[in-house]
Amino acid sequence: MRKLFREMADLLHNGESFVTATIFDKTGSAPRSEGSKMVVRSNGSIIGSIGGGRLEAEALQLASDIFQSKRPLIHSFDLTGEDVAEMTMICGGRGEILLDYVDGNDNTNRVLFDEAAAILQQGSKAWLITAIGDPKQNAVPVRQQCLVRNDGYMIGAMDGDTGFLAKLISGPGKVSIHAEVRDDRRILVEPIRHDGIVYIFGAGHVSQKIAPLAESVGFRTVVLDDRKEYASRSRFSPPTELVVLETFSRVPNTGIDRNSYIVIVTRGHMHDKVVLEQALKSEAGYIGMIGSKRKRDTIYEALLKEGFAKTDLDRVYSPIGTDIKAETPEELAVSIVGELIKVRAEREQ
Repeated sequence: MRKLFREMADLLHNGESFVTATIFDKTGSAPRSEGSKMVVRSNGSIIGSIGGGRLEAEALQLASDIFQSKRPLIHSFDLTGEDVAEMTMICGGRGEILLDYVDGNDNTNRVLFDEAAAILQQGSKAWLITAIGDPKQNAVPVRQQCLVRNDGYMIGAMDGDTGFLAKLISGPGKVSIHAEVRDDRRILVEPIRHDGIVYIFGAGHVSQKIAPLAESVGFRTVVLDDRKEYASRSRFSPPTELVVLETFSRVPNTGIDRNSYIVIVTRGHMHDKVVLEQALKSEAGYIGMIGSKRKRDTIYEALLKEGFAKTDLDRVYSPIGTDIKAETPEELAVSIVGELIKVRAEREQ
């Protein structure tokens, strides 16, 4: 999401208009989750994805019309039954897509999307609120859009009193995409938030597979190792961030907080133990350590003797990852990232 908003801001700075397609009000198991967003450019190219297949094809076709009308549209979709079978998909579901025209000549859009991109970069929070006239009224839909920062500052325009805006960004809508009807308008509240930073300790083969997979589902990744030849651009491509440590026993203050996910996959048990000691002293929302149950128990026993409590160790996911009988680095990465997705989703419920 961070990369997508940055690219949208860059397009606007170049004076380029585009159409966004955002999934919301989903039921069932549609191909992408609520909040998935795709940008359609005037040349038909896309940035991001809302799941591919018929859903994406429909969005592209509708976007072509929206470039002409310059009006927003809410499109309902149904991917159950025969449609799913024809698409060779394993998931269906119903929902709606907001297709919104973003004018590259409107300076407010440039300021708004610049701010959204900056908020994501900083790891802060905001809410993008889009209101359009209810299409059931058969009137030309009027669009209003604003960005409300965590401190209450608003960019853009939105009819409604302060209490109304406060209601929109509270409750379920505060942590997940949320839509409602008010005064014959459909209002979509889209949280602009960091999807989490994954700190991967160890730059071996498993880490090489974890980083790009985690990034593909919205995480920002930082790989840390004490070997510069491993934590290098020859092994990890951008946007993965790299940190070369002097030693695993002195990890610098990297801003680890409750939105951080620590993955411990170093090259040896002692390094894993040293990193785990420091991780347990942090506020990380997730701590996972690779290895067998026997290795885990040996490390746990040593940490208990050093003064750590059982409640400290209960925070740790070890052996790391969902149990899919993974063996190869690729399979281990799927297992680990799957667990990260699950933990993130549970925290947002």
